[in-house]
Amino acid sequence: MTTAEAATIAATSAESEASAPPRPPLGVGPLHHQEPTPWPDPPRWLAVGGGATPEFNQVSIEQDLLLAEEVFGDGGALLFAGGPGSHGVQVEDAEPRGDPLVATLAELFAPRGGRTATYRPTLTNPSSAATSSSALEAVKLAVAEPGPPLLVYLAGHGERGDPPRDGGLSLWGQTTLRVAELAEVLDAGRRPAQIVATSCFSGAFAELVFARADSEAGPAKTLRCGLFAATAEREASGCDPNPDRAAQEGYSLHFLNALRGRGRGGEALPPAELDLDGDGQISLLEAHARARIASEGIDVPTTTSERWLRATAPRRGKSRPAALPEEDAVIARLSAALGYVGREAEVESDFGHVLKNMSEAYARLDAASGREDTAYRAAAAELLARFPVLDDPWHPDFAPTLAAHRVDIAALLADSPQYAEFRAAQADAATAQGEVAELLARSAKLERLVRALENRTLAGRLKARGGAAWATFEALLACERGRP
Repeated sequence: MTTAEAATIAATSAESEASAPPRPPLGVGPLHHQEPTPWPDPPRWLAVGGGATPEFNQVSIEQDLLLAEEVFGDGGALLFAGGPGSHGVQVEDAEPRGDPLVATLAELFAPRGGRTATYRPTLTNPSSAATSSSALEAVKLAVAEPGPPLLVYLAGHGERGDPPRDGGLSLWGQTTLRVAELAEVLDAGRRPAQIVATSCFSGAFAELVFARADSEAGPAKTLRCGLFAATAEREASGCDPNPDRAAQEGYSLHFLNALRGRGRGGEALPPAELDLDGDGQISLLEAHARARIASEGIDVPTTTSERWLRATAPRRGKSRPAALPEEDAVIARLSAALGYVGREAEVESDFGHVLKNMSEAYARLDAASGREDTAYRAAAAELLARFPVLDDPWHPDFAPTLAAHRVDIAALLADSPQYAEFRAAQADAATAQGEVAELLARSAKLERLVRALENRTLAGRLKARGGAAWATFEALLACERGRP
């Protein structure tokens, strides 16, 4: 385990208004009929994504998958959320809606995401729903016969695994595409694969470099490589209900736009910014390097070749120069952006200081969250002593209680020291969360630089040793340097 990996592990851890006209519930009503996209045989690429439920099916995921379709071109298949014709894409409300008192009670008794959003039909035309079983079956069919590498693009929310092979991607119907299950399908296949995963903890898919996604089993017999938005221990940026692409930040925006010669906002970039080996094309690995350089989020992207280096490269010994233009670009540009040109040796120490600050910030967040929990219990007890069903909107007495006593409920909240303490504790927790987020973004840039320096060192040592391990590393790099 390298310093960067050890440090990361240590650091991580409605009602309508009375005056409003009647309206049908959002997302309910006759569904428009939509024919699924025909299945190419065999597909060049598969894109799989969406949330486990509508609450986790943010519009940015849909936008990323639509962009992926555009970038990858014909000959692919999309599996998205609930499938053809389904509703359930979460879009942030431009203005508040609903009963303010109900919103206040919901925030106190049952906070959850998605209440300030609208759900609409998908703009995609997927071949099927994106469940774990449908995704595995699609990959199984696509790799059944020999052929060029299959590109598998995975977008959505990740699940952390311990060990990483138990992690994966959360998919529709509250199912999970686990790394070990995908490895089993790819092990039985006859076609190489390139995996791109953009979720939190997506570096768990780097275990696919091994048979059965098990580092004790050695390299997989059929080559598979991959590029991932975050290490197996880190969360990633993205999954935004705000449809404004200019307000979003995430690996996909940088990676997919780089493949078409553009920056995150779609602006054209000079070829030298992206074509790092000067061959006139932009590879998957070069687009990945662009995300490492340009991201302002919390992402710490990684690859299968990095995972292989950390599993096989000597920790000391002789070294030989290895041609790694992508690592050289990341080191040069992040060193310049962070002020480390000529003093790269100081990066690791400074990274350690930021992690210490982040650990202290997490401790403050934990303390603020504890105060918030204590204040919640006192405020909830005061309300429920007089109105015992206010924490259950499904109870048959909830609506009558709210209708008959809303003035009294609002007055109690307005005058309650317990509720005031709860709101103050909420504000303190939000401030602490903001401090953690700022330090996460700072530590992410430093960790990207630390890992790039380690990659160059480890690759030099592995090249000096040579043999089968170096040959596998070269094969992984060639795979990662492929085009969509």
